[in-house]
Parts: sequence; C-alpha cells; structure tokens
Amino acid sequence: MTTPVTPPAAGTAADRPAGGERPTAAQRVRGRLLSGFGLPGPRHGRHSLPAQEVDGLALPIGDDGVVAGVDAEGQPAVLGLNRPTPYDVVLIGGLWTAQVLALRAAATGARVAVETGRPESWMQMVHAMGGGQNGLAVYEVGRVPPQGASAGTPVLVVRDCGMRPPRGRVVSGPWQSVLTLLPYLSPVAPRLLRQARLAGIQQVSPDEAAELGRIMGLSRAEVESLPTLGDGMTLWCADRDRQYVLTRPTDAEIGLLGMPRRMD
Repeated sequence: MTTPVTPPAAGTAADRPAGGERPTAAQRVRGRLLSGFGLPGPRHGRHSLPAQEVDGLALPIGDDGVVAGVDAEGQPAVLGLNRPTPYDVVLIGGLWTAQVLALRAAATGARVAVETGRPESWMQMVHAMGGGQNGLAVYEVGRVPPQGASAGTPVLVVRDCGMRPPRGRVVSGPWQSVLTLLPYLSPVAPRLLRQARLAGIQQVSPDEAAELGRIMGLSRAEVESLPTLGDGMTLWCADRDRQYVLTRPTDAEIGLLGMPRRMD
C-alpha cells in the first residue's frame, strides 16, 4: 500500500531555498496552489458609508411593464401586467387603446392571445407582426387554448367580446394577466370591476359616469371629468389610486392603427 503524500503548505520548508532564505514570489504562488487557495485576487479598497448617511441612500428602481402613456406631469405611466400572481384588468373604452396596449405588451416579450368576436379588426395587427408567429394570436370567443404562461414567457389575454363577455375558459393566473375590453358600461361591468385589480375608464356618458362613481367610489371631480375626456385619455384606477394617462402613439402605431379614438 502506498502512503499518500500531503503537499506542503505555502511558505513551508519545501518552498524555501536552502540556507533559510525567504521564498521567492514564484515559490509562494506555487505553495498557495498546492494548498488549494488559488491565485491571489486584486486588492481593492473597501466601500463604506457612514451610518448617519444610510437614510439618504436611494436606488433608481422604477416599475417595469407596459408604457400606457404619460401622466399629468409628462412622466411615463407604466402598467405592470407581467406578474407572478393573477391580475385582471377592465378597460371601459375603445378598441384603439386596447390594441396599443396589446402591441406594447408584445414588444416587452409577452405573448398576447386575443379572444374576440370581431377578428377582422385584429387581423391587420396579426399580419404586421408576422402572421401570429411573433407574439400575437387571435381566437374566436370561447376558443382560447391554454397558454402555458411562465416567468420566461408571460401572457396577456385580451378579451374583446362585446358588452356581455361570457365567462372565459382561460382566466388570469401566475404570469398570465387578462384585460377585458367593454365598449360601454354594461350590466356585467359591476361584477367585472369588483374582480379587477386595475380599471381604465375612457369617455362615457354622464349617466355612465355617475354609475361608475357609485361602483368605484370616484370623487365628484373625477365623475364630472369622465364625459369630457379626450381621445387617448384614460382614468386608471387601482384601489384608491387614480391617475389620468394620455396615450401618445408612436409613428409606427399611427401607421398601423391610426390616430387615437374612443369610438370604433
């Protein structure tokens, strides 16, 4: 039986020249390699922050998602549609805004599945994006297959099913959000609004505005503003947060979808 030989540690007699001289740099490196420590890394000064300055430390981290437009201060307003938890959105408004959001969601890497009773209104987008092979597909009402959403391939399901959309076969889930488009305030709207985490309201009639005020607890000023909203303007509501957002299309979006409009 052979006896294993233990390599000498750095700086031991095996690495020292005869006569007790100090080991050379090469011998010290060889010793470190034999003992398993590896090559020495570069030396850097430590980063430190006085305790009294910690409260002033801030990191420029913003929300991430789909840019819906700009707020009253001209800053980007972002809808975080790609989430690890179920997320339902209701938009009482025009097809144009829903299509812009679908385009921008696809641009972020999400797959978009459109459930619609008017597929002809979406086919121009499908053709522009490569015939449904690049992130957007259109299905008949009730025919949306399971999408297999994941963190790597989030999904946005757009339900463009008219005033009374049936209960969907494909519902929101982890990494799969559902945006339901209602052209007007319909009898099913209160139920959908109660279930939604986010609601967008575009121009509606005074009677619809008053009803939405009661359903959603809007202020008097917000209720009075709804019948006067211009094309491309949306009041987004989440819990008690309210924000007016103006959707400004890019040149490419104008070429594909035209100018902002409430009516289709």
